[in-house]
Amino acid sequence: MISQTSERGRRRRGRGAEAPPAAKRDVNYRQLRNPFPQMEVFPAEQIADMHETALRLLQELGIKVLLPEARRIFAAAGAKVDEQTEMVFIGRDIVEAAVASAPKSIACRAGARRRDFTLELGSLVFQPGAGAPNATDLERGRRPATGQDYLEFLKLTHHFDVFQMISPQVEPQDVPTHLRHYFTTQAQMELTDKFPFFFSRGTPQVMDCFEMLSTARGLSDDAFRANPHCYTIINTNSPRTLDVPMAQGLIDFARHGQMSIVTPFTLMGAMAPITVAGAITLSHAEALSAIALTQLVNPGAPVCYGTFTSNVDMKSGAPAFGTPSHFQASLAAGQLARHLGLPWRSAAGSASNSNDVQAANENQFGLWGCLMAGATVIIHSAGWLEGGLTVSFEKLVCDAEVLNMVAELCAGAQAGLAEIGFDTALSEVEPSGHFFATSQTMERYNTAFYEPHVHDYANFGTWTERGSVDANHRATGVWKDILANFQPPKQDGDRIEAVRNFVARRTEEGGAPPES
Repeated sequence: MISQTSERGRRRRGRGAEAPPAAKRDVNYRQLRNPFPQMEVFPAEQIADMHETALRLLQELGIKVLLPEARRIFAAAGAKVDEQTEMVFIGRDIVEAAVASAPKSIACRAGARRRDFTLELGSLVFQPGAGAPNATDLERGRRPATGQDYLEFLKLTHHFDVFQMISPQVEPQDVPTHLRHYFTTQAQMELTDKFPFFFSRGTPQVMDCFEMLSTARGLSDDAFRANPHCYTIINTNSPRTLDVPMAQGLIDFARHGQMSIVTPFTLMGAMAPITVAGAITLSHAEALSAIALTQLVNPGAPVCYGTFTSNVDMKSGAPAFGTPSHFQASLAAGQLARHLGLPWRSAAGSASNSNDVQAANENQFGLWGCLMAGATVIIHSAGWLEGGLTVSFEKLVCDAEVLNMVAELCAGAQAGLAEIGFDTALSEVEPSGHFFATSQTMERYNTAFYEPHVHDYANFGTWTERGSVDANHRATGVWKDILANFQPPKQDGDRIEAVRNFVARRTEEGGAPPES
């Protein structure tokens, strides 16, 4: 039983005085800085060797570039191009000039100014799981992802403040591919004011997305090009191939001043060398080639260095995530990103088939690899299962709990006189007393600690009386409640109507099939 505060405490506040009303806890997870010391997996001289080897690879072995326009851009800059084999051999002078012109700090403009953020070494941005063809939850089971799944996942992403960027989410497979970009872009314009994502699936689709965004945000052409208002993800086809839509996406986004996040997906022992050093060296070379293309198109174009490197299970060939090799690869990528001075993206994720302890362990181990590596953007930080084949609604909720806790750590702990509390806490409690009712506690009890949305701190008896509901099933109730009470941010009605009219007109005209 909680006893009354000490007589000294009562005298200090005055007998019969009521405690001041507790303040409401206000959180802001929108502009985070990574507070953790950065680890190194390789000595600095070995990182320099990896960088030099990547430059040698690009110049001597080359990269296959399938888009003729991209090959012409490289050739005009002095790269050696073999049109018959589609191989491009990029000299180190081209790469070094590109790294020099690529911005070291990128000011990203969201739909609302409070959602803006800056990508640079030291900043921290989270994205949920992305690009999955399937969705799953405990009530509806595993299924091919639909438009409804996309909308619901988008609402959940908007709800959690700790997700600063919209991810590729799930593929709405019931929406035809020539119309899918209208559906996903319109949804982002209507349901969220966070930083949006557009796929690079050919210039016609990209231009449609740019026009819809400019219309919804009321941006002139000059204002649109002045800052990145959206981004795309560019995955090279490892080893050493840049395909048509990815090369075209790099060109389109660079020309219009929008951001590309370049992320080779290299799995050790499969499409990359089996060693961490070899796989990351290949990834580094591929990223440098794509970054070079953006800077040749538009020096200073916003581009984010990235990697997604893990190992495969050598018994089955299946991708594995949250492994020691995944952790080490993230650390090495962070060292190379700092070597370049560029903001960079890494990834967490899980190969588990359900939201179980394996999924939690893999995602958190991968997440901490990214945090210790100093990643600027961490994708697949929540909800990702089966190595990217599925996103889970329950897992997104459970992982968001961990990300919120990380965001709390970003604020740091304070140790001023008010926090030490000699007059408001220490001196108010007699030996063997308690601090539940001190002045300091009464002032801070509603704001001092993180309030979980899915974790349950009840004792075993209380938990049992409540039905013994585990975290996975509690998460179902959380996402259902979020969706039932979702309120989209206020948007300009006339602009949104103009976006809808654009979609109707372009749909009537036949849409825009993806290019490959």
